[in-house]
Amino acid sequence: MRLSRYFLPVLKQNPSEAQIASHRLMLRAGMLRQEAAGIYAWLPLGHRVLKKVEQIVREEMDRAGAIELLMPTLQLADLWRESGRYDDYGAEMLRITDRHDREMLYGPTNEEMITEIFRAYVHSYKDLPKNLYHIQWKFRDEQRPRFGVMRGREFLMKDAYSFDLTEAAGRASYNQMFVAYLRCFSRMGLKAIPMKAESGPIGGDLSHEFIVLAQTGESAVFLDKRMLDLPVPGEDVDYGADLTPILDEWTHLYAATEDVHDAERYERETPEAERLTARGIEVGQTFFFGDKYSRPMKANVQGPDGVDTAVQMGSYGVGVSRLVGAIIEASHDDAGIIWPDPMAPFGVGIVNLRPGDPEVDEACERAYAALTAAGKEPLLDDTAERPGGKFATMDLIGLPWQLIIGPRGLADGVVEIKRRATGDRQTLPLAAAVRTICE
Repeated sequence: MRLSRYFLPVLKQNPSEAQIASHRLMLRAGMLRQEAAGIYAWLPLGHRVLKKVEQIVREEMDRAGAIELLMPTLQLADLWRESGRYDDYGAEMLRITDRHDREMLYGPTNEEMITEIFRAYVHSYKDLPKNLYHIQWKFRDEQRPRFGVMRGREFLMKDAYSFDLTEAAGRASYNQMFVAYLRCFSRMGLKAIPMKAESGPIGGDLSHEFIVLAQTGESAVFLDKRMLDLPVPGEDVDYGADLTPILDEWTHLYAATEDVHDAERYERETPEAERLTARGIEVGQTFFFGDKYSRPMKANVQGPDGVDTAVQMGSYGVGVSRLVGAIIEASHDDAGIIWPDPMAPFGVGIVNLRPGDPEVDEACERAYAALTAAGKEPLLDDTAERPGGKFATMDLIGLPWQLIIGPRGLADGVVEIKRRATGDRQTLPLAAAVRTICE
């Protein structure tokens, strides 16, 4: 992509309404525009990152055996009345009446709808287990939306729903999602710590929040710091095997958010030298709730004994749009965003220090072609902006590599590369610089 043709409305000043780093930097880097309280337009740079997050989540869900579909944003109120949640959910639910006076709602979650879909088609234990997921926009009418995408009203979410015949099989499905979440967040450059959680309006007695540590996190967390060194399962993890040992490894050490923190237990179970108090951001949550929805909604299957049984269910959410903010909260400096390589909107920014100079333009074009062919998704700054402004923009948008090409360096047969995360710089011939970036 050439910056002269791109839409990148960066801001030089910090927006007064932004209170945390991710909100401030997303607005300054031209990733977002607020359209209403808690509702944002995702501009091209932000949209590219959003799609990167979405794709990693999709790949790990597919790897774990989940099946993608797409449910609508609007749901019938009658479905929620079947489960008993319509009147209980509260003011966060946006209730709508259509022109035929049918009561509807903008979905905050999809337990009822997926249960209705499942019961329409699955009637035998032979068709189990099933895990269905989608990536769809949700709406929760937060009383005080704030912090940009960290607590917005409209947000993109991956929600998956498992269906099993028995509780033991349901817990095995829960374990699969638990492991898939560890892998998802690790691939995004995040260390997400699973912490036992309250299930809230979703229900059930087994739930974990996945928390990313960040100084500007929304809540205090207490954990055994040895959790930070636990190994994340590799790509070759066998989702058909018993994953209980992995779950046990990640849950036997103490980790809790402030709302469920037990100070006495923490001090009893965690050596003083291993105690860590920090701030954390929730990026996902898993729930196992048995027949909470299947029983009232009559989502039954015929078991091997011929008896109809309500299926055992779980649900598993990842805040896809929230993750963009969480990654920035965990990885930024005073100059701007520092994207982990897999999440960067572009892999490298090519800075042309003198557009219009034939030799500089030609070198930039060669680098652009080589990096494009290598799949590095370069962004070529071919604008007439002064060099200082170009460097500031590159640091602000946080691309992993900067390739700086100017007449003085070319006269000596070299260009400069900069690694955004470390600030390390190297002066190399152009071909060697491209090879270094592509390694």
